[in-house]
Amino acid sequence: MNCMKEVRTIDLATSAVVSTVQSTGFLAPLFFIFMHILRQFLFIPVVVICIIGGILFGTQFGTFYSIIGLTVASISFYTLSKQFPSFLERFSGLKKKWLGRYTRLSVGQIIVLRMIPFVNFSILSLCILDRSTSFKDYAKLSFWTHIPAAFCFTSFGAYFGKFSLVTTIVLIGTLILFVYLLREKRVIIKWHDFFARTMQKP
Repeated sequence: MNCMKEVRTIDLATSAVVSTVQSTGFLAPLFFIFMHILRQFLFIPVVVICIIGGILFGTQFGTFYSIIGLTVASISFYTLSKQFPSFLERFSGLKKKWLGRYTRLSVGQIIVLRMIPFVNFSILSLCILDRSTSFKDYAKLSFWTHIPAAFCFTSFGAYFGKFSLVTTIVLIGTLILFVYLLREKRVIIKWHDFFARTMQKP
């Protein structure tokens, strides 16, 4: 039942956003890119916006505009995280809850996780931020990790809701397996965290 509700929610959101973007005329590509930025504040799944890009602009241009939009959205996340520490702390708490305190996702893991619908893109942007040494590094990693997801969602997103339960489980299970296989074989612990844990031992 929950799966059916999510599909209906996606269908309704898709119809609403398609109508909105179409009404902007020749500014539709710019408005579509802006929708990628706005999406993270309206809690609209990434797959919905990418599906709309495919409907309005075709697979090629839809993927291209989505890559730009997702990258700009990631940059806006970077800007907000630097300007508002409380904004960053919120997602840091979610990251620790779902991934663990010392988990450091590899680039391959981030790419695969971006291809799983309903995985929080902001948490993955935080994972990229943790790997980056500069804004340029962050922007470059964001751009490359968005390409497979943008293409996948734009090309095949409309069919996700039509997959059987078994097919959905197999696809997600396969992606999760790749996430495991692409993991880094080491754990990085910051010095102050290491000594804090050492001091707590009897």
